[in-house]
Amino acid sequence: MKYKTVNSNIDHLKSLIAVLPHQPGIYQFFDNSNTIIYIGKAKDLKKRVSSYFSKQHEHRKTALLVRNITDIKHMVVASEQDALLLENNLIKKYQPRYNIRLKDDKSYPWICIKNEPFPRVFKTRNLVRDGSKYFGPYTSFYTVQTLLDLFKTQYKLRNCNYNLSDENIRNGKFKVCLEYHIGNCEGPCEGHVSKQIYDDGISDISNILKGNVSGVIKHLEDLMTEKSMNLEFEEAIKIKEKYDSLKRYQSRSTVVSPVITDVDVFSIDEDEKFAFINYLKIIKGAIIQTFTLEIKKGLDESKEELLMAGIVDIRQKIFSNAREILVPFKLKNVIENVSFKVPQRGEKKQLLDLSQRNAKYFKLEKDKQTVLKNPQERTDRILNTIKKDLQLKELPVLIECFDNSNLQGTNPVAACVVFKNAKPLKREYRHFNIKTVEGPNDFASMEEVVYRRYKRQLEENKPLPQLVVIDGGKGQLSSAVQALDKLNLRGKITIVGIAKRLEEIYFPGDSVPIYISKNSESLKIIQQLRDEAHRFGITFHRNKRSGNFIQSELSSITGVGEKTLEKLLREFKSVKNIKAQTEDKIAGVIGKAKAKVVVNHFSKNEHEK
Repeated sequence: MKYKTVNSNIDHLKSLIAVLPHQPGIYQFFDNSNTIIYIGKAKDLKKRVSSYFSKQHEHRKTALLVRNITDIKHMVVASEQDALLLENNLIKKYQPRYNIRLKDDKSYPWICIKNEPFPRVFKTRNLVRDGSKYFGPYTSFYTVQTLLDLFKTQYKLRNCNYNLSDENIRNGKFKVCLEYHIGNCEGPCEGHVSKQIYDDGISDISNILKGNVSGVIKHLEDLMTEKSMNLEFEEAIKIKEKYDSLKRYQSRSTVVSPVITDVDVFSIDEDEKFAFINYLKIIKGAIIQTFTLEIKKGLDESKEELLMAGIVDIRQKIFSNAREILVPFKLKNVIENVSFKVPQRGEKKQLLDLSQRNAKYFKLEKDKQTVLKNPQERTDRILNTIKKDLQLKELPVLIECFDNSNLQGTNPVAACVVFKNAKPLKREYRHFNIKTVEGPNDFASMEEVVYRRYKRQLEENKPLPQLVVIDGGKGQLSSAVQALDKLNLRGKITIVGIAKRLEEIYFPGDSVPIYISKNSESLKIIQQLRDEAHRFGITFHRNKRSGNFIQSELSSITGVGEKTLEKLLREFKSVKNIKAQTEDKIAGVIGKAKAKVVVNHFSKNEHEK
């Protein structure tokens, strides 16, 4: 569907577009309150901005954006990369209504090595670009605290905020505090530790945070052994806790290959409203960091646009300078001195697959949390997905599915199952005995049960479904449509058929089926409907066959009435069990005379066989 865009300021806007240069840059759209409502980047500003006003748009939100534009401003930059970076920073600053929203990750802590003499190492949620080093973000608060405790006890770092310049230390401006006296600090404020020794410890800490933890683990192991041999068991237990925690931290740094180093890996998963960008950092063949960024979509951005936005944002946050980036599909090389690669096999492909699984699991976890918090939101999403995939006129609040069952051509029956709000409504399930069709004829049987179902619904003034699913291909679907024609319901109810083997969805009058993505919630609901109808129908069919067989077996006993036979079945449960009983046991239920008749009947039948 195309949406027309009508803008009352079009003449003014055209005059602004006319002077735009054919150069890279960013553009800003303003509304009538002089608020920025959209920020975009362009390789060619004039071509990109003109495109908003020279065509109809497929998406309603884009048409609304264009309709609300009252002013345009732009900024020329040197390259596409500069445009990309500037766009990212301005979007985060102004958060325009129609742009993507990068989820604020202040809930995740970072570890900062402060850019100062005798650096402090501490946890923070605010990144200040003052030359300090930041590592993270960390999703485990316990890991952060364990690392900080380890650094504090093993390297005796200061936690004061004094300006420990050489001049201040020489002049004795500061005095050691309690931390020095209890052994938690080496006292750099009074010059008790050299800058070289202190910086060596900071270098070790930096290596640990980069993933090079093996040396530290060996040191803790030796220290733990030493404390144990000296019978200092309490201290040994404390060290063991740090040792175990650091081992867990190291285990997250999975070694993938010693030849893969300084590589960033990005992948993406998405739903209708959000995109999830997963990031893996590879240093010296090990995964030392993983993080997933959540992006709320603005307009109908492509996967390429969303992934590139995520890459720029994450690389800025973590100060990554990796020259090689692994991605799941081809992207334009707009970042200088960086090559994008799409691995097809080998260890790099395994890394990309791991990143994609992480993005998928993050999305699934978010979906689970959404369901727990607001099940109605999940229901609305599923119904809207089905409506979109099957091009329905209204939300399929009620869906009904029909299935025929006539195993080996006997006892033909049919089943109708009902889903309301994408969930089974079992009290509305219905069985049908086929009445007008002789022999196994799926097409005629389907026409009969669909006609009977909706004729009754109309007569009883009950609500009709928005979608009917027929378990079968074109033949069964055509028969069901004929039933709707007889009731003058053609066009009032959307009806589709699902073929069993390839999950093909057929529409009336169209010989070419559609194929819904196997991961789509629409297909999952349709499959669940089909499977539920099949189960419900088969159960009924088996019960009916069994009932008919029992009835024919017992009703042929001359001289024994229906109530007597019911007593036997209630007591012995089946014909097989009745046959296995002695005459005395049967007599205990129905009396001697009738017991003799039953036993003689079965004995005679066995003799005739």
